[in-house]
Amino acid sequence: MGFANELRNQHAEDWDAAVNHPFVDQLLDGSLPDENLRHYLVQDYQFCDAFTALLGQAVASAPSLPSRLVFAGVLGAFASDENTYFQDCFAELDVPEADRAAPALHRVTRDFDALMRSALGTRSYPEVLAVLLVAEWLYGDWAARAGDPGQWPTSAKHAEWIRLHNNPEYNAWVTWLRDEFDAVEPKDAAARGRVAATFGEAVRLERAFFDAALVPAEVRGMEREPGPAALRK
Repeated sequence: MGFANELRNQHAEDWDAAVNHPFVDQLLDGSLPDENLRHYLVQDYQFCDAFTALLGQAVASAPSLPSRLVFAGVLGAFASDENTYFQDCFAELDVPEADRAAPALHRVTRDFDALMRSALGTRSYPEVLAVLLVAEWLYGDWAARAGDPGQWPTSAKHAEWIRLHNNPEYNAWVTWLRDEFDAVEPKDAAARGRVAATFGEAVRLERAFFDAALVPAEVRGMEREPGPAALRK
């Protein structure tokens, strides 16, 4: 068993709960209320800065040119297709510019952003990969539940989010990322422990992020607080 599967199995409870989350159920059948989707996308968009930086750090710290080129290609796709989806949905859902650029951040959004930036600050290739792998692999797993495109919801705001995480190129990227993570498994016990802890925390936060997306607005407002300028784009 590779390092990736070992860690995924260690955190199977949170992983499976996220993949089979009621938020995902509602997204896949097209019943997710606009208010919940709006909150989710506004919060998720705040990760774009840190996630782009993580991909850039992966380019810088990868051990070979072929690996660097994979990350560079993904970085370009992330900056185009995914950003276009966000902007299209923000327009459809009437999200004001202030909520796109500097919204109040839910506690879990702040924690996840902090984890990404912590991994970024280590400049450790395995730790950077740990965060990237959880984010991409877990999303690929829930999107795979959608089945064939003919079974997807008809609304573009739901179907396009599925497509971005359920297509041959994305699936190949996740497989490559998992293999790359296995290939750079740290031999030093302390370093291995740090990478494992980062992986586990990322899984926990993915589940918590879906939980937060379904919290009623009146309660959600009490739980979130403005994020510091360093977390804002």
